[in-house]
Amino acid sequence: MGTGNSGTLTRERTVSVAIVDDHGLLVDSFSSWFGANAPDFEIVLKSTSWPEFLGSELFPAQLVLMDYHLAEPVSIEARVLTCRAAGAKVIVMSAFGGPDLERRILQAGADAFFEKSAAMTDVVNAARKLFNLPTVATGDTVAASTQPSAPASSRASTISAADRPKLSASEQEALVLYARGGTTKDVAQNMNVQYETAKTFLRRVREKYARAGRPASKRAELVRRAAEDGYLT
Repeated sequence: MGTGNSGTLTRERTVSVAIVDDHGLLVDSFSSWFGANAPDFEIVLKSTSWPEFLGSELFPAQLVLMDYHLAEPVSIEARVLTCRAAGAKVIVMSAFGGPDLERRILQAGADAFFEKSAAMTDVVNAARKLFNLPTVATGDTVAASTQPSAPASSRASTISAADRPKLSASEQEALVLYARGGTTKDVAQNMNVQYETAKTFLRRVREKYARAGRPASKRAELVRRAAEDGYLT
């Protein structure tokens, strides 16, 4: 792979990046390319499964570079929603292309879509535009890996029913509305309740998750819990 000239960039900040792809070699290849060519980005999280990504303390990072196909039966819409609701920008990549697939991914809320045959500098330049960073010359590519997925034993375990707090119907509705990006005021308006009532629903949700040993004090944590428990589908 080429080196490009992005090492000459003068940057004011570094954007944290998470890579989610069930091909371990491709994750490493992306990570190596970023390290050699994009000093304005820092890979903080590399994951080969959706549950592993959600379970990381570093979830979600500022930018998520995500494979369209993952082993877990979680829709691209739900995955993109989870990342966006947690405050991340999302770029989706796929070994396959076409206008229908691109349309679906962008309608799901992704910030950009690329086929894996695309030049990596094109992908990263798209990311730079999302964060108002200077772009560089294009050309370097990373081929899609054909290696098998990481073995199941290396994946994070799914959340058991015993670890899922029992939420009332109102608490569930408040959780979903909030996890989808709404404010407490938005939750109250959508549920047709007083602001303090909506605030109480969300407080109870956080308390129940805390008692279950699954902290949810921050928005990103609450979004993660909602995604883990299947509320964002």
